[in-house]
Amino acid sequence: MNTIEAYEKDIELQLDFLKSFRKQKILSYNQLKNTIFSGSGDSLASAMLAESFSGDVVKAIDPLDLYKNKQLVKSKHVYFVSISGNTITNIKVAKIAKRSTAITSKPESRLAKASDETILLTAPNSKIFTAGSISFLESALTCISLVKKITIPKNSKLFLKAKADAKKSKVSKRIFVLGNLFTFPLAMYCAAKFYEILGHDAHYCKIEQFSHMELFSVHKGDTIIIFEEKNSHNKQLGKNLRKIGINVIHPSMPSTKISQMIYCVFFSQLLALFEAKKKRKKDCHFVTAKKIRNVSNQMIY
Repeated sequence: MNTIEAYEKDIELQLDFLKSFRKQKILSYNQLKNTIFSGSGDSLASAMLAESFSGDVVKAIDPLDLYKNKQLVKSKHVYFVSISGNTITNIKVAKIAKRSTAITSKPESRLAKASDETILLTAPNSKIFTAGSISFLESALTCISLVKKITIPKNSKLFLKAKADAKKSKVSKRIFVLGNLFTFPLAMYCAAKFYEILGHDAHYCKIEQFSHMELFSVHKGDTIIIFEEKNSHNKQLGKNLRKIGINVIHPSMPSTKISQMIYCVFFSQLLALFEAKKKRKKDCHFVTAKKIRNVSNQMIY
């Protein structure tokens, strides 16, 4: 099985996973006030979702920022999101935090051993090194369930809608993904899938900030993806962008925040998958780009 096939299989496994996902016990308000979520890559997006769903009571902070500003963790309980449990900065911070919890799929990892407790991620996967899909969904829902009561839709409607929407969407090699308070972490995740799978030039931005900054680097033919409901502001933005030759993808969003989150995860995964299939790619870009991955590994492990 090649890595694109493995990625597709992992995406499909999410449907059964949602039916069996076990939520965490919600932290008390006093606990939330003294909690930080941290992680890198997809895992930082999971941490950021905890922050937004908590109403900004908990904070999501980059692990290197925590390590360089040790006073931030001396009186805090830090939840580290790391699927592998091997990223070195997380491990260093876990050792100096007042209390640390590893959210990981590897109970014997260095992070788990350095932490006071572990929340084990147990979702099944293809067991092949590929872009993160089901592992991200599980870590994101785990983080959110620690800070807010949620009801997870257990049917396949969101997946089927995301699949249909992604299938009819066309993207260019240069992409901007726009999000709001709740969907900005998912814009970041979406951009990451295009980095990992295709090596595309992708950007993630806040909807308001895009019109102030990133818009001025947009070229005719670029793709803008909007992760927010079709309100008057976003409709106007899409209309204005199309007038200057920009490809706009603005799918209809579900009504609840948790459904929006799950939909955006599925849509992001499937959009990158379908683009890879169109290009007849058999392996993810980050798997074949060995020199670049070696630089990454040297810095993060």
